[in-house]
Amino acid sequence: MPDPNTTPPVKPDRVYDPENGGDDIQLYDHSDVASSRSGFPLPARSYSRRSVATSTSTQRFLRRTGFSAFYYHPITQVCLLGLVCFLCPGSFNALNGLGAAGRVDSGVNSNSNSALYATFTAAAFFAGSVNNKLGPRVLLFAGSLSYSLYVSSYLALTLHADAGPYNIASGAILGIGAGFLWTAQGSLMLAYPTENNKGKFIAIFWSIFNLGGVVGAAVSLGQNYDSSVMTRGTYITFLVLTIVAVIIPLLMAAPNKMVRADGSRVTTPRHPSWKAEFKGLWIALRTDPFIILLFPMFFASNYFYTWQFSEYNAVLFNIQGRALNNTVYWVAQILGSVSIGLLLDQKQYRRRIRAFLAWAILLFMVMAVHIWAWYYQRDYSRGSVRRGTEKLGIEDDGYVPRVLLYISFGLLDAMWQTTSYWLIGAMSNSPQRLAHFTGFYKSMQSAGAAGVWRADGAGVPYLNIFYSTWGLLLAGLVFALPMMHMRIRDHTTEDDELDFDGGGGGGDPSSVPLPARESETWER
Repeated sequence: MPDPNTTPPVKPDRVYDPENGGDDIQLYDHSDVASSRSGFPLPARSYSRRSVATSTSTQRFLRRTGFSAFYYHPITQVCLLGLVCFLCPGSFNALNGLGAAGRVDSGVNSNSNSALYATFTAAAFFAGSVNNKLGPRVLLFAGSLSYSLYVSSYLALTLHADAGPYNIASGAILGIGAGFLWTAQGSLMLAYPTENNKGKFIAIFWSIFNLGGVVGAAVSLGQNYDSSVMTRGTYITFLVLTIVAVIIPLLMAAPNKMVRADGSRVTTPRHPSWKAEFKGLWIALRTDPFIILLFPMFFASNYFYTWQFSEYNAVLFNIQGRALNNTVYWVAQILGSVSIGLLLDQKQYRRRIRAFLAWAILLFMVMAVHIWAWYYQRDYSRGSVRRGTEKLGIEDDGYVPRVLLYISFGLLDAMWQTTSYWLIGAMSNSPQRLAHFTGFYKSMQSAGAAGVWRADGAGVPYLNIFYSTWGLLLAGLVFALPMMHMRIRDHTTEDDELDFDGGGGGGDPSSVPLPARESETWER
């Protein structure tokens, strides 16, 4: 066998180890050419980083070892991402899931949420560009701070009855922060897994996130079991949880240090000018206009919360019933996300088949749940509630079937959100493009929520909001169907990852070769 030291080295896959700048990295040569003249594979080699220019599509990295392997594993980072949302949006969900944020009068809460989702609409639309410029960890940090501010406003209301303007202003600020947080979350959650594991990663994240709602709801149930109104200590607990969440983004790994399970690098976008980034929003729509057919589905994805939380849970149940409903609602969310996530990752079925199966399940759930809900909604109105309708407790007759309906709401919500994310992820593997798509998702989602929360605050009849909720969910499925037929493929192709503007100016870097630096060379 020839001496490996005398064998001319073959140019390796492009290797860049962000931890040590690429120096002295052990590579395995995957090329058939990279073998000795006797036909045996060459041993792993150490190279000093001087330069290389190959496509990132062929790039593979060796796995890390020890704690580094655990810390930089994609599942670990998605779990940390889930923990941020466990503490911040999870607390927000637990608070709002009580109906009127645990308050007797839903007016202030509805107006605050209307302001929240109005600013969320604008922020989320441009948050993809901000994410590409500043990075997801910065957006997660800023978003976490805004949740703390929002929770503090409800604590302020328990101390000062005239703190309503502060509550509404904090809601508007949270809209911006939440737009940033959820766009960063969507970009990372969909960029870290391989194509065949996106449903699994979404289910892991959604389970951890909704566990925050479960824990928060259980805490509120325990603290308010013998009370007729939400205690001050419950708001303090939620505030502490959101403050802890601010630290976690600082502990997360930078995306450009991440390697997927198949050895491919998680690409991070170049940071062009703001003008080029905002232009990227239009380019994302122009190069992949099928995303527009998902806008009705996005629009409906937070619309149903108003009727479920404020016009069902808040008006039919006392504080103990509301707290228990809230707990089982978020447990159902975990079950819903895991079940639909497992279906969406069943490799024995083609990806297109899985998409249509999920669509059929959503259609069944929408119809079954809302026919059941209509049976109860027809018996009460804003007028009957104002006249002092007796509220149900957990020991009253009629509670069990109504809480089972609330569990079904949670299942449907998780299935809807998980499928929406999965459809977005099936359109691309590019973090930059996914950042734009998740920005569109959150923007349209918030536009729907802003409108319906304002309608609730203005006193629109419960039945009108119920029918609009049902109709929008059906419309979302109808519009998604042609998009799935024409756009969802069994595998994401290179054509799906083309540079947005065709010239590299602010486009998607994951599909274009990286130029070698003229001043650098590779040496063994």
